[in-house]
Amino acid sequence: MGESGIGKSTVLRLLLRFWNPKSGHIRVNGIPLERVPLEELRRRVAVLEQDTFLFNGTLGENIALGKPDASREEIAEAARRAGLEEFIKNLPQGYDTPMGQMGARLSGGERQRVGIARVMLLDPDVIVMDEPTSSLDVLHEKELLRTLQEACGDKLLLLVSHRPSTLTGCDRIVRLENGRAVEEKGGMNQ
Repeated sequence: MGESGIGKSTVLRLLLRFWNPKSGHIRVNGIPLERVPLEELRRRVAVLEQDTFLFNGTLGENIALGKPDASREEIAEAARRAGLEEFIKNLPQGYDTPMGQMGARLSGGERQRVGIARVMLLDPDVIVMDEPTSSLDVLHEKELLRTLQEACGDKLLLLVSHRPSTLTGCDRIVRLENGRAVEEKGGMNQ
């Protein structure tokens, strides 16, 4: 948690090994992160950015972006876990409905749910979300966070946010201030 521009996304990029630290080490369970093969890290960690980009294709193709060989059943299960069932039932062609340029037909919350479905389809051990509710109002934020809690189950979920309301229900919160972790505490509802 921290204000915009404080370095939250930078910390994420370091954790994901998009960048390497200039000095020191990042350790996970005592193991330097640079010792974890990138292929294994990419297989075990999925990322949902602030904006879910949709491509000119069907809804099903957009959900299966990270796993193009996914069966229709796997796609449907991922969509169900992301809370997209009712939305899909109302589409003229269901999963075969074209999304149009950049998913222009979808609201911000619907696009984020498509992103969550993509992540669910990959079935990673760790899910990283960078400001997943930044474009949503309070009501839609609560709905999306409820969906995330249900969908993620026993997976490790790392949420990055500057909004305290996004972190309601988190087991642990680390606050960044001046580029440093200055506070660590239980979730906002404790």
